[in-house]
Amino acid sequence: AVILDGNRRWASLSGFRDPWAGHQAGADKLDDLLDWCARLGIEQVTVWALSNENLARPEHELGGLLDVVADKLEALAALHRDQSIRIRVVGRVDDLPEHLRRSIEAVEAATAQNEGVRLNIAVGYSGRDELVDASRALVRKLAAEGVSPASMPEHITGEALARNLYTAGDPDPDLIIRTSGEARLSGFLLWQGAHSELYFTDVYWPAFRELDFLRALRSYQQRHRRFGR
Repeated sequence: AVILDGNRRWASLSGFRDPWAGHQAGADKLDDLLDWCARLGIEQVTVWALSNENLARPEHELGGLLDVVADKLEALAALHRDQSIRIRVVGRVDDLPEHLRRSIEAVEAATAQNEGVRLNIAVGYSGRDELVDASRALVRKLAAEGVSPASMPEHITGEALARNLYTAGDPDPDLIIRTSGEARLSGFLLWQGAHSELYFTDVYWPAFRELDFLRALRSYQQRHRRFGR
């Protein structure tokens, strides 16, 4: 899994006046990441493209950012329609603008039958919101099954909650990479990343190279995973 961070700072250092230029460069970089993963046999990738906090940015920047995300999703739909990448968008999609929701529906429908690399794109995502939504979904299912309020606590287990996460059915990430020098997860994959290895790099996402990716994988290979034991 990758937190795609540092787009605006990269744009500023590169001399661009509009922040969305960095977001566009970051969107283009996703194609490289997918190519690297496909060639290395990595079967599942989750990227954090847009957080709920991003939606609170100034209107002059937010509009460009949302357009970049929508255009990228539509480009992915066209590119991978007949290829082997299955794309799913996770997050509070219903809270997003209509034109972005249409792009999400298009890319998911176009790649739904593909069986190769599975790409999750987190848009309008917050790890805390995911846990809240999973809890609500589980309670609703229990109520629909006729479970009484007094008995519900016995049915709320880790396995039951996991089945209601946005990424239900997918394996947890072995490795989480964050670009841009920030050494925190900011709520990304709170549940799924409990035992993930973490890798932080100072490189801004648009400047992230295959060499940087391989360094992250080499760091992961040199670690001894204990899974809390």
